Amino acid sequence: MNISDATAPDGHTAVDGRASRWQSHREERRRELIKSARRAVHALGSDASMEDIAAAAGTSKSVFYRYFGDKAGLQQAVGEVVLSQMQRRIQEAAQSAQTPREGLFAMVSAYLQMAETSPNVYTFVTRHAPGEADAASAPVSTAGALSHFFAAISDMIARPMRSHLGSGQDKEAVIGYWPNAAIGLVRNAGEQWLASPPGPAKPDQEAMARQITDWLCFGIAPELQSAALAQAGPSNPGDPAGEDTARPGHTGPTPAN
Repeated sequence: MNISDATAPDGHTAVDGRASRWQSHREERRRELIKSARRAVHALGSDASMEDIAAAAGTSKSVFYRYFGDKAGLQQAVGEVVLSQMQRRIQEAAQSAQTPREGLFAMVSAYLQMAETSPNVYTFVTRHAPGEADAASAPVSTAGALSHFFAAISDMIARPMRSHLGSGQDKEAVIGYWPNAAIGLVRNAGEQWLASPPGPAKPDQEAMARQITDWLCFGIAPELQSAALAQAGPSNPGDPAGEDTARPGHTGPTPAN
């Protein structure tokens, strides 16, 4: 008699202990492969091939194909782990904030810190595998793990906004659209910052997080205002206070009388 068909005294089919142990082994092996792939991508770069990743893991690429199907499947599996860790870190950072602006800064800072820890791994899990059939038509934001990640972050942003702004149809319009727009700004600015080579023009992580937070809260209005005032110049050069009293809409220096 096959052990998987054995029947317990209460009439229920007995659980095959060997199958349970095998499933546990497969899950553990899968976790080990994900860790190995993550280390390999960190060291070799986001363009590492399945063969390179397998070699770094000390196994064959057929093993990775057996567990993950293809490179896109491996990206998805690694992404579920990495993005889950990022989500928890961002949530922890936001919980300690006292105001919506502090919360935004905490979340942006945590996001940049986690991405900067390994830009290669971040890039690996946030883009399609080369040669994927739908890579040209499907934006990466629709990929499973990444889509869930940004949906969760959007909800984190919306909750304190709703509490701070109150209810009302006009407020719901802002809360409904702005968090997703904010995520687009943070992600695009953050990824450009990650890809920028080190140099005097590249802000450090904290400065970049503050700059992005200011853009989220105020846009570029302060820069535009400063530029307008600089172009307008002093309306009265003889004014000892040096105050600009240019007329609204005036964009050049006031001619001397």
